[in-house]
Amino acid sequence: MADNNNKVKIWIQLADASNPIALSIAPEDEENYRKAEELVNTLWKKWMTRFGGESADVLGRVAFQFARLYLEAYGENREVNDFLNGLDTQLNALLGKEEE
Repeated sequence: MADNNNKVKIWIQLADASNPIALSIAPEDEENYRKAEELVNTLWKKWMTRFGGESADVLGRVAFQFARLYLEAYGENREVNDFLNGLDTQLNALLGKEEE
């Protein structure tokens, strides 16, 4: 992780918010921030067209959708990690190694 001296300042524009969000981030993280900005705005535009209504309500739906997807991915990653840890334990037992 970069220290404050290596940070760049970027602005993220979400939905139709009147004020962009200023962020100080490591330069190597900028691509992910830009992709996240694009994903949020793409889904927001799609749902504004599809569902209409208040912009803040639609943005709330978008936030909920991303939170749900995050939790699903987190759970799947945890299952994979648990499986790999179990496999590592089994392999160590077969090789006669003690756990560290």
